[in-house]
Amino acid sequence: MTLKKYIGDKAFYKMAMTVAVPIMIQNFITNFVNMLDNLMVGRLGTEQVSGVSIVNQLIFIFGLAVFGALSGAGIFTAQFFGKNDNEGIRHTIRYKVLITLLIFIVATVIFTVFDDQLINLFLHESDSNGNIALTLSYAKSYLRIMVLGALPFCVTQIFSSTLRETGETVVPMIAGIAAVITNCTLNAILIFGLLGFPALGVEGAAIATTISRFVETAVVLVYIVIKKRNFPYFKGAFRSFYIPKKTGKDITFKGMPLLFNEFFWSLGMSLLSVAYSLHGIDVVAGYSISSTVMNLANIAFISLGSSIGIIIGKQLGANKFEEAYDTDRKLISFSVVISILIGIVVFILGDKIPLLYNVSAESKDLAAYFIRVCACFIPVHAFANASYFTIRSGGKTLITFLMDSVFIMCINVPVALALYYIFGLSIWVSFPIIQAIDIIKVVIGMILVKKKVWLNNIVK
Repeated sequence: MTLKKYIGDKAFYKMAMTVAVPIMIQNFITNFVNMLDNLMVGRLGTEQVSGVSIVNQLIFIFGLAVFGALSGAGIFTAQFFGKNDNEGIRHTIRYKVLITLLIFIVATVIFTVFDDQLINLFLHESDSNGNIALTLSYAKSYLRIMVLGALPFCVTQIFSSTLRETGETVVPMIAGIAAVITNCTLNAILIFGLLGFPALGVEGAAIATTISRFVETAVVLVYIVIKKRNFPYFKGAFRSFYIPKKTGKDITFKGMPLLFNEFFWSLGMSLLSVAYSLHGIDVVAGYSISSTVMNLANIAFISLGSSIGIIIGKQLGANKFEEAYDTDRKLISFSVVISILIGIVVFILGDKIPLLYNVSAESKDLAAYFIRVCACFIPVHAFANASYFTIRSGGKTLITFLMDSVFIMCINVPVALALYYIFGLSIWVSFPIIQAIDIIKVVIGMILVKKKVWLNNIVK
């Protein structure tokens, strides 16, 4: 085994970065603005940042459920587009509208009727380090406004996903950039009361985000109307909601696994946050800060993972199996090396970033600790992510479902709860243990990648 097997030439890395950089840029803009938002709310206090963090966990589940539902229909949109079947695309658009409308109605009812119960999952009376009632109040006021942005979010996702699946990727990106710029600008104005506006605190943050949702929707819809000749499949798409029985059945059975995967993974992440919240409000605030920072730090390996799926999938489709295996090995190595370098930088800066927040000293200490622990495990998560996309590129979606959703729901979450309820360990001990569990995913991923179970052409 030689080092050369894991290192590509200049042309190789140029090819990889050509695919990865656009993804990185879009992810960076979104996550950087999210970090600025988090910083602005973080200037208000521990209860405020904890309340917003709790609601964002709930919105996170909703967003990924929508994404998963649209991804299933999107597989068919892309194939109909390849066949120049505009009527087929209209059927998928209608399906997207109906499934998204269903998710929107269910989520709105749950968020409106069960807001107290949902938020209280993250709040515990045993916590003496924060004001439970105040945190609940901030969270409810934030959620009440955020629900108003759910509908434009759904509309945007329906149209943007269809545009991407038919080859138009620039407009959704521009709309997203317009949204985050609007959000960031209005956050500063409405949270702190700049330019003569009243200081609205967490409600100002929610209003800014909601307005940005409408801006994003407007950009997409205006473009479609102006360039309607370029998108004939939108014409007549909403004259009826007829979908052939076979098409609807195929989309449902082949697309639902993606919906379930995204839903259960996001639910697992939220349940993990609930498990952390058992340790107190300071932990909620500290974890919110660290999560925001790590989302930014993880952009490189997440984007490279997506690139692996694209590059390897193309080679598998061309029956270039040996080339795919060699390319995959080098891309995984590249992702891990980049992650090691990023991890070192994040670890060094780990205790500096929390100082920017106006939260309790305990929350700052916890945030710094969480950031540094996560920094140590960035290469672990990078390898797990790269192996996940490798295996998925070969059509092994059941395996990736087990590695992704089932793993977090059946291993990470139960272990986190057991460490608290059974062993009574503090968050300072349990957090690195929970992070280290993903080493199991690395071992599984390494075995499956090496066994080449993913070397399949699924479109032949």
